[in-house]
Amino acid sequence: MPVAEVSLDMPRLWVEFTDPADAGQRFRCDLTWLTSSWVCIFGAGCRGIYADRPDDGCCTLGAHFTEKDDYRRVRDVAAELGEDEWQFHDVGKPAGALHQESWTELEDGVRKTKVVDGACIFLNRPGFPAGAGCALHQHAVVEGLPPTSLKPEVCWQLPIRRTYRTVEQPDQTSYLEVSIGEYDRRGWGPGGHDLDWYCSGNPEAHVGQEPVYRSSEAELVELIGEAGYQQLVLRCEAHLRAVTAARRSGNRKLLPLLVHPATLAAQDTVKPEAQGRAAAEKLAAKRRLEKPAVVEKPAVVEKPARSSS
Repeated sequence: MPVAEVSLDMPRLWVEFTDPADAGQRFRCDLTWLTSSWVCIFGAGCRGIYADRPDDGCCTLGAHFTEKDDYRRVRDVAAELGEDEWQFHDVGKPAGALHQESWTELEDGVRKTKVVDGACIFLNRPGFPAGAGCALHQHAVVEGLPPTSLKPEVCWQLPIRRTYRTVEQPDQTSYLEVSIGEYDRRGWGPGGHDLDWYCSGNPEAHVGQEPVYRSSEAELVELIGEAGYQQLVLRCEAHLRAVTAARRSGNRKLLPLLVHPATLAAQDTVKPEAQGRAAAEKLAAKRRLEKPAVVEKPAVVEKPARSSS
């Protein structure tokens, strides 16, 4: 049975510090989220954001590009993908060439990856010889590259969210505030409340063996730089020491103020064997990507059906 998500209005602890690489901006980081035990469970218990498409994970709607460089990066990678690693190769590359309208589309005037047969054109479906999952992510692993260098920004950041605002101070000075927090349902806009299931606040996904600031090191370094990340690590570890102290002293009433409620709930509602199973399945999936099976190309490649939408 699905486990209930925690409230969006949960208490959070934030920490601020100046960017070591730029004195004109400060980082504001959500310690509650970054020290949580959330982990991506795609292929290991993920229910998908829509109940009728559980195998899609969060890839049903396609990905919006943040800027031209984001679009160009993904375009260049898509041009390299072969038919043995991209299920919808023939849709994205009709006649063997990549065209903007063949793999992207406009939604409210914003360009995004195309939706084909109900999900993102880059999502390989169950049964595809190279394995289910993002073709861009799989290509990155095969090539020994970080997925952050090939996937759309919104895809590799999720469910971490980076936002900006200019802070005006009483002495008429200002600085740029860069916030790093949880990409919860509200981050999707009004439609986020209509998703059938979402992972960041669900105890079912808070089964990681490492806290987010460790498991998502590559993403955080990309977002705030290496020097900023090292400063973040110091603060996250100090916070976890405070959590440990609260546990040891038996002062559990403080834990809801220090620990993500989904992480706390996971310890009570997700059985230990389920936690171990999810971690083992995730590790096995990672190893399959790192050592992909050799797939022989068929003599005749059938062209996937085009989306009727």
